[in-house]
Amino acid sequence: MSAEFDIHADRYAATVERSIAFSGLRHDFFLRAKARLLGEVFAARFPEGRPTLLDVGCGVGELHGLLLPLTAALSGCDLSDESLERAAQRHPSVAYRRSGEAALPFGDASHDVSLAVCVFHHVPKPARPALVHEMRRVTRPGGIAVVIEHNPFNPLTRLAVARCPFDADAELLRAGETEALLREAGFAAVASRHFLLLPSESAPALRIEGAFRRLPLGAQYATIGAA
Repeated sequence: MSAEFDIHADRYAATVERSIAFSGLRHDFFLRAKARLLGEVFAARFPEGRPTLLDVGCGVGELHGLLLPLTAALSGCDLSDESLERAAQRHPSVAYRRSGEAALPFGDASHDVSLAVCVFHHVPKPARPALVHEMRRVTRPGGIAVVIEHNPFNPLTRLAVARCPFDADAELLRAGETEALLREAGFAAVASRHFLLLPSESAPALRIEGAFRRLPLGAQYATIGAA
């Protein structure tokens, strides 16, 4: 998997843009949607201040420009050396480390939030529980894990995945599967919310999306569990 992302590291954004071109939306629309959701979650969970965050499988750090204002400190790890090199060039204030196949390169209870964005559909099913347990290990008591994944019930999502060359190995997870993984690893109060229902960032569209977030309609979902 690391070799595959090494190949695509220098053209990651262009590859994603081509895979979603049919939607008429740019990749930054989807990045802003993720950051907006995370900002809402962090404000509710950490009212005393911004959390420290570890982005697991961070790739080239596409989301990090939007995450930096939401966090007190931001770290990222990935299997791809090429991706990490490019991420570090773009975001020198982020602490990047290379992951091993079986362990995250950070200490126990070292972050308020462990985040994995569209990572688990690349992880073979037998290896998924171990990765969630590692996310639990590095998350502080009172912190949270957030797993953002593609919604397999959304046909446009499936089309975008089929068009993306580095998603050739993708095995999409239902929200219920992701919730079960977090519960088994010891996270509590696990719940999911779907988003990216409408191709708009207008206030009315966001209100509609919020009203339907419990239904598996949006292009992606976020599963959140408390440590």
